[in-house]
Amino acid sequence: MTLQSAASELALLEAAAREAGALARALNAKPLEVQSKGELGPVTNIDLAVDALLTERLLGARPGYGWLSEEAPDDTTRRIGKARTFMLDPIDGTQALVNGVPQWTISIGIVEGERAFAGVVYNPMTDELFLGALGETATLNGRPMHTTKRETLDGARMLGQRSRFADRRWPTPWPKMDIIERHSIAYRMSLVAAGMGDAGVLFGFKNEWDIAAGAAIIESAGGIVSDLWGEPLVFNQPSPRAPGVAMSGAALHPLLIERTKAFPDPRTKT
Repeated sequence: MTLQSAASELALLEAAAREAGALARALNAKPLEVQSKGELGPVTNIDLAVDALLTERLLGARPGYGWLSEEAPDDTTRRIGKARTFMLDPIDGTQALVNGVPQWTISIGIVEGERAFAGVVYNPMTDELFLGALGETATLNGRPMHTTKRETLDGARMLGQRSRFADRRWPTPWPKMDIIERHSIAYRMSLVAAGMGDAGVLFGFKNEWDIAAGAAIIESAGGIVSDLWGEPLVFNQPSPRAPGVAMSGAALHPLLIERTKAFPDPRTKT
């Protein structure tokens, strides 16, 4: 199989995300159909419709690629060993969608081997489209974007949950920061890539479909993404999840890891 160029992949991702976003907006103008997935939270008719559209568009264009979607059973034979694999969350932040909060996104990543290669994150309600690939300039609605050059945590704009940073169990308390909370994980990662936040931390296991696109976009924007102990994220694993994520501009990342490396590794729990 001949691999497509990064530019070709980005064109496909943007077109698919915008088409899916138009569908999502149209369906969101009507009453939602909401079901429960138990501990996995709600799923709506919009999640399923977007998943069906993206399956057709993306695999129709790249039939040899692997596939991992939150809204489809994971068949590892469809992705393990593939040169490139689509990893997507048709609607990331479904609870926000149900609550009428415009913080849900369409997140589509392409993993090459075990590394995030390209991604798009699109918020249909705010019309923000974040796009990036390794070796390409990251963009927000077509304009170049970059992570910040901030070098201190004191006063930083941090994407995450306020309660996590206020927990008194941290060996060293976090300095005063401007905590920015957003429902969608992919949205948080994209805001860091765009310099609208200086850093972000995701605690505990995170599914690869939630973070693949954002990881590629942050790296494309000049930032660094790792686990909470500073190790690179490894994608397309048999159990497709990462044990936490630390993300920021390059200068700030070592200071993040100084703090987050004290967080218990969920992989060691029995």
